[in-house]
Amino acid sequence: MMNTRATRSVLLCLAAMLLVGAAAMNEPDARQAQENALKVEYLEIVTPSVQETCEALGRAHGVEFGEPVPALGNARTADLEEGGRIGVRAPMHDAEKPVVRPYVLVEDIEAAIKAATADGAKVMVPPMELPGQGTCALYLLGGIEHGLWQR
Repeated sequence: MMNTRATRSVLLCLAAMLLVGAAAMNEPDARQAQENALKVEYLEIVTPSVQETCEALGRAHGVEFGEPVPALGNARTADLEEGGRIGVRAPMHDAEKPVVRPYVLVEDIEAAIKAATADGAKVMVPPMELPGQGTCALYLLGGIEHGLWQR
């Protein structure tokens, strides 16, 4: 029979091995959760004050906005540290009001639009390809404009 000190040592070793094993078992779950995490691929700001907005955001967040990108409605864009971009553009027509629209990255934009409409969303812009940028779509749900983005 083991003495108390030896028993404690064995139990501590076993506990450590169980913790390491449990952490290893949960690693794929953590990786999967990270892959499924909500990621804003493009944050669009529509405003009549493009220059002022770009300057204010640039000073506040240390980002630099580039030249207008025609495929993004002439938005001036800046890369975000964690990936994705922010774009600031003027309204494209008189009916377009100032708005901030997050476009969430999805693997299958058609399936995502279908799921949104099943939950009561109204499609504003069906999936459309933006040359050299990806595919985007917009829907309205609860009075909020939601964007989807597929690379």
